[in-house]
Amino acid sequence: QVQLVESGGGLVQPGGSLRLSCAASGFTFQYYAMDWYRQSPGKERDLVATIRSTGRFTQYADSVKGRFTISRDNAKNTVYLQMNSLKPEDTAVYYCSTTNAGSRYWGQGTQVTVSS
Repeated sequence: QVQLVESGGGLVQPGGSLRLSCAASGFTFQYYAMDWYRQSPGKERDLVATIRSTGRFTQYADSVKGRFTISRDNAKNTVYLQMNSLKPEDTAVYYCSTTNAGSRYWGQGTQVTVSS
């Protein structure tokens, strides 16, 4: 069974940093692109960052470009999202995701709150 488990969220002050982790299992992780999404109350779930299977290519939403970095360790079946210079508008539930065998899979989400 495909499983994605996020961790690393929490409360941080503006300007602070967090690193999110997503542990994947149930599929051949190394062959699949991985994504991070986020969703605030009343809003759609938006794509934040994408990383290809090899880690060679990455893409970011304009709102986080230059502040967030997506990376992966295929030996550990884990994808990361390093978040720096956090702003209150980054507050959201962050989800790890991938598409596998015609279905999109989601983790349970981890809450990130940026507030003073």
